[in-house]
Amino acid sequence: MTSPFLVTGGTGTLGRLVVPRLRDAGAEVRVLSRRPHEPGDGVEFAVGDLATGEGLDAAVDGIGTIVHCGGSAKGDDDKARNLVRAAARADAQHLVFISVVGADRVPVASGVDRAMFGYFAAKRAAEQVVADSGLPWTTLRATQFHDLVLTVARQLAKLPVLPVPAGVRYQPVDAGEVAARLAELSLGPPAGLVPDFGGPRVEPLAELLRGYLRASGRRRLLVPVRLPGRAARAVRAGAHLAPERAVGRRTWEDFLAERLG
Repeated sequence: MTSPFLVTGGTGTLGRLVVPRLRDAGAEVRVLSRRPHEPGDGVEFAVGDLATGEGLDAAVDGIGTIVHCGGSAKGDDDKARNLVRAAARADAQHLVFISVVGADRVPVASGVDRAMFGYFAAKRAAEQVVADSGLPWTTLRATQFHDLVLTVARQLAKLPVLPVPAGVRYQPVDAGEVAARLAELSLGPPAGLVPDFGGPRVEPLAELLRGYLRASGRRRLLVPVRLPGRAARAVRAGAHLAPERAVGRRTWEDFLAERLG
């Protein structure tokens, strides 16, 4: 491989798993970070800020493929736009983006929608920036990571009674499996919007929470709460799920057994 790879969000939940997979494939890897890091294991670091654009020109200099794992629920489109501008100036050959299943199906119109499900709108806006960039691109949508569900479960378990969004199901997927697929796509030619990557099972959120409570030795009462808004209605209908693309293999129970011991 003649050109190195740049991974944004390369120290985050997904990016830190993508980096070693690219290295195992023989790629040179540069990681974009807001803070300085010492290079190691064949990985160099570039300091830059997606939100302001500062440092991005230097980060993408000489880069062939950019794997964009650095995003957030707010300003994701602006961050993607700053990255795209720098990538275009550097004549990057391939921009790979990770998005979320349901980005195009969960309507975020009201303040209530945005407060609870703004992440979907942010990802959809960033998808459009990537697709309209003029750069060769690939976008992979994945369902919710096990890590996200665990974070939600831990926060709720701090309460004596767990409010559970009524009628909501999740299809949690292993971040490592998504990282492997994202690395595979990054090493291949630009493919546009590729088939979704979903976890092995669709399960009610309440059951996932009960699984966490059992695994962590806690007892809590679960109380269903009906969420308002169009986005919540779409989520109850499964707009964020991909049961026809249940290609992940690691289950929630497997994840909990390893993470909680």
